[in-house]
Amino acid sequence: MQFLLAFIVVAPLLGAAAALLPPPPGLKGRGPEQAVLRHGVTVTGVVLAAAIALTLGFDHDAPSRFQATTDISWIQALNVRIHLGIDGISLPLLLMTALLFFLCALYSYFKLPAGPSPKAFVALLLVLESGTLATFAVLDLLLFFLAFEMVLIPMYFLIARWGGAQRQAAAWKFILYTLLGSVVMLLGLLLIGLNSGTFDMVALASDNGRELTHTTQLLAVLAIGVGLAVKTPMWPLHSWLPDAHTAAPTVGSVLLAGVLLKMGTYGFVRILLPVTPDGMVTFAPYLGALAAIGIVYGSLACLSLARKGNKGDLKRLIAYSSVGHMGFVLLGIASMTPTGVNGALFANIAHGLITGLLFFLVGALKDRYGTADLDTLAGATGAALYGRAPRLGALLAFAAVASLGLPGLAGFWGEMLALFGAFDPAEGLSRPAFLTYMTMGAFGTLLTAAYLLIVVRRVCMGDPKAGPELALADIQRYEFAAWTPLAALTVLAGLWPAVLLGLTDPAVQKLLAGGNA
Repeated sequence: MQFLLAFIVVAPLLGAAAALLPPPPGLKGRGPEQAVLRHGVTVTGVVLAAAIALTLGFDHDAPSRFQATTDISWIQALNVRIHLGIDGISLPLLLMTALLFFLCALYSYFKLPAGPSPKAFVALLLVLESGTLATFAVLDLLLFFLAFEMVLIPMYFLIARWGGAQRQAAAWKFILYTLLGSVVMLLGLLLIGLNSGTFDMVALASDNGRELTHTTQLLAVLAIGVGLAVKTPMWPLHSWLPDAHTAAPTVGSVLLAGVLLKMGTYGFVRILLPVTPDGMVTFAPYLGALAAIGIVYGSLACLSLARKGNKGDLKRLIAYSSVGHMGFVLLGIASMTPTGVNGALFANIAHGLITGLLFFLVGALKDRYGTADLDTLAGATGAALYGRAPRLGALLAFAAVASLGLPGLAGFWGEMLALFGAFDPAEGLSRPAFLTYMTMGAFGTLLTAAYLLIVVRRVCMGDPKAGPELALADIQRYEFAAWTPLAALTVLAGLWPAVLLGLTDPAVQKLLAGGNA
């Protein structure tokens, strides 16, 4: 178990270095391009297999205990250690990350985005995977920061070199926003580590902020919270996200929504809730207010983009929907209750699966039509996917109803539990305020249903004979292979939420109790 976790974090880095080397004789396939793409599928597949083995070997009777731990002294002067470990909070995120990277590598093998060298594409993809996996596995504040920053450069180049229109501006906006947020976050992490005498996240969580003064906790929550909020992204620090998603290649959008956004909310749960509880109690009402505004704002923006004549880009629409969905995650965290935090963690996974699938589908539509503009796709009578490409239309409708929170699918449980958490927040928080946030969140779910049903009506329905003649390919085999796991897991998590909640709940209970539960 200990070796498996270390292997999962390091293997993509080794794979990235190997991707830049010439392929060995006999493994070139039809050419060097195919060989390096096959290498990417192989490395991400091996990492996914290791993550599955880690999950099977995980002691599911003790999910609140850190397992597969490695603890080695690294920088003695600062008491920084190479400390790795997983519990019921990080394991689902680790597994989903490994799955999404494998599916993206598989999809890219058949549908490589236009751009420079495939070698560079695969190497960047693997470096990105290592950074995201490390974020969910490390248990030292400075290592967390390094892993958190490690993903910025690969994602910048994936957008800037393999993206679409306006890719340079979108890439610069992405990296400037996240870098500025990270600088502030580093100051907060150093403030905690230097005042408490350790950067070890397990020791800090067990101490539950007793070594930190109230002022120190307030400053730490403010500084770290800003950095995490940019990555989440939280309204009003979200403006980099729609541009990045619109310009990114399909797999870049899938990974940005499915993995990178989760790094921000994971930091709130893993660091701020247990390490600075007093500071969080002070700031939780403000976090809840911004989360509730984000839910309504994201939904209204999507509703505007979905309306006929507004030239709404489907990728941009789904990006704004992420602002709303991540608002539910932040609202659950702000409630500081086991119910709300469990809902936030569940919504994290559900959003990764569903929105990843939606970006795959919109990317496929853009490949077939040459545009993601909703007015162009729908035309005068509707795009009529049900008639022209019935399996593609049916899967798009499925992903849409999953995203709007239909009971029985994964999107329902996270949002419902987050609202329940806001209904009865933790002691010390204003219940009237959180009831207001809950009401705003519930209104946001109605708006979400409205814009997604408009999208389904305009894209899936219509007369296939009324528009221009278009030979539209239905789902291809490689697309079926890349998308089916996401759809299946969306159904599984919706019908059997105990699979996920059984892992997260004991770990959340212990985390909120300061390691004493």
